[in-house]
Amino acid sequence: MQTLTVDLGDRSYPIHIGTGLLDRADLIVPHLAQPRVAVVTNTTVAPLYLERLTDTLTAAGVAVHPIVLPDGEAYKNWETLNLIFDALLTWRAERKTTLIALGGGVVGDMTGFAAACYQRGMPFIQIPTTLLSQVDSSVGGKTGINHPLGKNMVGAFYQPKVVLADTDTLKTLPPRELSAGLAEIIKYGLIWDVDFLAWLEGHMDKLRALDADAIAYAILRSCEIKAQVVGEDEREGGIRAILNLGHTFGHAIETGMGYGKWLHGEAVGAGMVLAAQTSERLGWITAADVARARALIQAAGLPDVAPDLGLATWLDYMGHDKKVESGKLRFVLLKKLGEAVITGDVPRDVLTDVLATPH
Repeated sequence: MQTLTVDLGDRSYPIHIGTGLLDRADLIVPHLAQPRVAVVTNTTVAPLYLERLTDTLTAAGVAVHPIVLPDGEAYKNWETLNLIFDALLTWRAERKTTLIALGGGVVGDMTGFAAACYQRGMPFIQIPTTLLSQVDSSVGGKTGINHPLGKNMVGAFYQPKVVLADTDTLKTLPPRELSAGLAEIIKYGLIWDVDFLAWLEGHMDKLRALDADAIAYAILRSCEIKAQVVGEDEREGGIRAILNLGHTFGHAIETGMGYGKWLHGEAVGAGMVLAAQTSERLGWITAADVARARALIQAAGLPDVAPDLGLATWLDYMGHDKKVESGKLRFVLLKKLGEAVITGDVPRDVLTDVLATPH
C-alpha cells in the first residue's frame, strides 16, 4: 500500500492505494465519528463488493446500512439523490453518521453531495472501484449531480475523510470502463508532466492488460498530481481549472448525446483532441504534438473523433460550462505538451473551424 496526503490544513486527508483494502477496517474505523455507516453503491457494484465491505466493518463493530442505487450516468440526478436522503431519514442517520461511497464516479459524486447536504454536513469516505474514480473523481472534493442543460452543474466542494483505492476492484472492470479511466490518466501527462506522458506511451499495453505494477504507478502519479493541484487551489479559483483539459468539449458531448451514451472518459478523450487542435490553431503546439496526443488516446481504446453536434449545439452546451466568466467561454488548452493554460481568448473563427467538422 502507498499513501499520499491531500494537504488542506485541518481538512487534509490520506489517499491509500493498494490491494486488499476492502478488508482493512483499520483504514476506515479511525475516521468514523460513531460506529454507524451508510454505504452508498449501485446495482452493478453491490453484488461484487458490498458484502465484503459490510463484513469487514461489521467485524469491527460498525453498524452498516446499505443504499443501492440504479447504475448509470442517466441516474445522476435529483430523483436518485433523494433516494439517499430517504434512506438516511428512514434509518435515522445522524450528523455524525458516515456515508461511504462504494463505486465509480457517479456514486462518489452523489454520495459526496448528499453528505454535504444532509443535516448541513455529515462525514463521508470514498472507496472508488473504477479506474476513473480512483485517479480523478474521488480526489479533490468535487461533488454533484447533472442537470438536463449541463453536466455537474449542481453540487458542492466537500472533501472526504479518506480515500481507499483498492486496485483489486479493477479486475471486474469492463474494458470500456478501463479505457475511460485511462483518459483522465493521459490528461495528467498532457497538462503537467511530459515525462509521465512518455511513460504512458511506453506502457499503454500493460495498463490495458491491468499489469499490477503499471496500474499502481499510473494511479499513484495521477493522484500525486491531482493532490498537488487541489492543495494549491481547492475551490478552482485558478490553477485547478487545468484539470479540466478536454472537459468543456467533453461535457458538451455527454449532454448533447444524452447522459450515458458516451462514458465521461470517452467524451474527455475526444475533447482532449479538440483542445489539442485548438491549441495548434493558436500556434502553441505543433501538428506533431496533436498527432502524439491523438495516438495515445487511440492506444487507450478511446474515441478520438467527437460526434458532430452541430455548431449551435456545441456553443449552447459549452455556454453552460462552469468556467464561463462574465458570459465568456474559457478553455483549458496546451501551451506545450506538459503545460496547460486557461484562456478566454480563443477567436470565434478558430473555435468554429475546430467544431464545424470534428475530425
